Amino acid sequence: MEANVGYLRIGELSRRTGVAPELLRAWERRYGLLRPDRSEGGFRLYSDADERRVEAMKEQLKKGYAAAEAARLATDGASAGEARAQGDDGELTLEARRLRDALDAFDEAAAQASLDNLFAAFTVETVLAAVVLPYLAELGERWAAGDATVAQEHFASNLIRGRLLGLARGWGAADGPRAVLACAPGELHDLGLIAFGVTLNRRGWAVAYLGPDTPVDSLTDAVARLKPDLVVVSATTKRRLTPLVEPLAQLGRSTAVAVAGAGAATGLDGIRVLDADPVTAALAV
Repeated sequence: MEANVGYLRIGELSRRTGVAPELLRAWERRYGLLRPDRSEGGFRLYSDADERRVEAMKEQLKKGYAAAEAARLATDGASAGEARAQGDDGELTLEARRLRDALDAFDEAAAQASLDNLFAAFTVETVLAAVVLPYLAELGERWAAGDATVAQEHFASNLIRGRLLGLARGWGAADGPRAVLACAPGELHDLGLIAFGVTLNRRGWAVAYLGPDTPVDSLTDAVARLKPDLVVVSATTKRRLTPLVEPLAQLGRSTAVAVAGAGAATGLDGIRVLDADPVTAALAV
């Protein structure tokens, strides 16, 4: 293997797919779903093809198939899909570049067309995790380095935010568990939290989204009214979350509470830290 490029340890595979390592090992042992290579140190290393088979297995289980049949269907489907994977990856990369160029050039029509193409060819989760979120992170880095203007950052963020909110339409009407999502007081960056909510909703969750700069009293009132199964508060800096430690601890006595975003860090028992990217974090909930 060439420096194990593209290979994952089982913990990372688990985080990406939302399937516990113990269950992944069981699927590998019982059904041959996973086909790991070995590192020089003897560790199992899993490929993108393994990840695709796990995702296919999950879809078949959702359709009601027994595990053995779901594994067979996932393996058969993945074998055909792997032949297309290289071309699909190339298409994804090309369209991502087109989107970047269009957004940088303030070309709304071209950017919308590129997003249309992406969502038509790939799953929402793939587009968010492989294109949209990496682009936003890279744009933020370019802005910090002086290689992108405030106008470019605002244009791109507002256009992407509009598309994500379009995907979020009706996300409060799902029949599954309910999540309340909010940005910490003073926090205005909410694209990651919206992506988290979209992914969560696609897994059957109902989402109540309170948006940027949510006052603590408003969050507490919404939780009291909605009685959610999960509360997630997002912030890009730790200092925005520090004043919320006690209020979140109180909420944690009646429901599950998590913090997310670049500022997510608490040492408080009962508050979960979602330190993965928004899509991976939502799949792991």
